[in-house]
Amino acid sequence: MSKLFQARFATTVNDSHCLPATPLREVAFAGRSNAGKSSAINVLCNQKRLAFASKTPGRTQHINYFGLFAKDDLLAYLVDLPGYGYAAVNRETKYHWNALLSDYLQEREQLVGMVLIVDSRRGITDLDEQMIQWFVPTGKPIHILLSKCDKLNKSECKHALEAVRQQLQQYDPTLPDGTGESTRLTAQLFSSTKRIGLEEADNLVIKWLFDAETQKDEITS
Repeated sequence: MSKLFQARFATTVNDSHCLPATPLREVAFAGRSNAGKSSAINVLCNQKRLAFASKTPGRTQHINYFGLFAKDDLLAYLVDLPGYGYAAVNRETKYHWNALLSDYLQEREQLVGMVLIVDSRRGITDLDEQMIQWFVPTGKPIHILLSKCDKLNKSECKHALEAVRQQLQQYDPTLPDGTGESTRLTAQLFSSTKRIGLEEADNLVIKWLFDAETQKDEITS
């Protein structure tokens, strides 16, 4: 059984000063409204309503923390960031969300990686690109879930994945001339409905949260 199955709601944060004051590792989930972020979190955690999928885009205005437990011991966090790309909110609210997301992604030391949910039918949008550009300078990894891939045929899936991987090369400063395969910015096909790509995504999140910590302990011991 995956460690993600033990996720429980922990807290909601609407200000960067209220983030949990713990050293526990965090993996953030980000994405446009309606890209399938809540559905991805729910299916990865094998729960139906852990993350709230609103019918109104942009309704989720806070950072939601889900704790991963072993019995009663809190081990790590999954972090559900506010969806972006909404239209039916005022300018002040948009500014607040942008500031909150930017501060969290760029300054949160406990954050070890970001899972970015991108609709496979749309590819990386301007707002997705902004999220990537906020996060890349931290040197931490980004993994893109190309959601709703069950809506595409096999050829379209292959093209969508290749296009995104090629685009990610341009954002990785470690690649000469933006060519070559990035190891820090990766992508995969994913479908919450058809449960495509679950094992790959699960393995990656678990590795970020737990394997890296083990390696760190071995180096410092």
